[in-house]
Amino acid sequence: MAKEARVLAAAAGLGPADTEALLVAAWWHDTGYLDVYDGHEYRSMERAAAWLATQGAPADRIELVQNLIRATHRDEPAETELQQLLVDADMSNLARDDFQATAELLRTEWEVALGKTYSSADWAELQLAFMRAHRYHSEAGKERYNKDFKANKKAQSKDLKKVEKKTKKRAEAKTGTFAEPKRGIETMFRTLYSSHMKLSDMADKKASMMISLNAVLLSVIITYLGAKSSALGPSFTRNPMLAVPMGILLLTSLGSVVTAILSAQPDVTSFKWLKKSPEIATNRRVNILFFGNFTKLSLDNFQAGMRELMREKDMLYTNMVTDIYYLGEVLDRKYGLLRKSYSIFMVGLILTVLSFGIVLAYKS
Repeated sequence: MAKEARVLAAAAGLGPADTEALLVAAWWHDTGYLDVYDGHEYRSMERAAAWLATQGAPADRIELVQNLIRATHRDEPAETELQQLLVDADMSNLARDDFQATAELLRTEWEVALGKTYSSADWAELQLAFMRAHRYHSEAGKERYNKDFKANKKAQSKDLKKVEKKTKKRAEAKTGTFAEPKRGIETMFRTLYSSHMKLSDMADKKASMMISLNAVLLSVIITYLGAKSSALGPSFTRNPMLAVPMGILLLTSLGSVVTAILSAQPDVTSFKWLKKSPEIATNRRVNILFFGNFTKLSLDNFQAGMRELMREKDMLYTNMVTDIYYLGEVLDRKYGLLRKSYSIFMVGLILTVLSFGIVLAYKS
């Protein structure tokens, strides 16, 4: 700033005394930062006065320097030519090539010293508003700074538009439609749905196999027992060689087929209370893409929920994630019951063979 003050003093044709006063004020006008941040100019006046007094400066000279420093405060007017020159030198950074870089440093300074934080859009808007309100006062200042100042102001306006455009795009990305999906996300959902459907189909086929096997086994056992009972009469039921193994095999087959049927039984997860509270259809925990949920809604409520879903991409993804979660719950139940069916069948066969062996050993 002192360098700019010297240049302006020369351009304005100031005499040695005024130039000296201007330069002293320029050197001292920011020293108040050592004591206080906001309103540092007034503290700078005191520091400058104390130093000038030690140098033997007359009172009117000290007062002149103090008045010059006071004029650099944002709320003080710049009335005299010297004050206008000093204020213009103080604001010379607005016309410098590195204006943007120094502005970012000022932003960081305010965050640290004043605790003020700004988004990129807010900071760009604040800077542009300040530049639009600023005017250089002295003729020398106007001549030296106006051209570059206007260029910087134009560049700042362009930067603000760029920041606002980016902010708008981010907002649209949050509340936009599903018209621009991410390919990776689409692939992930497609793979998950495909794998869930394949696993469900595999579980149903395995359950069908167990049902068929045990149905045949039950038919054979019941037919055999019925035939023997008719031929031998009540004495057949008291024959441990046949009654015990057949009883175990019959219970095994029955337990296995029941769990297999439960595994293959359709299971529809739904929120039954949607009928009473249809407004919850827009809740991110409720998947209205699934028929078990949206059939609980009226057509109007379903259409309203779908419009909300299409308007918010994040909500659509959340619904799909919710759907996958509940599909996983159904699969977990299917495979749990199927595992029990196979275990019952395996253990039952082992017990049947063991019991038959024990009966044979006992008879012999």
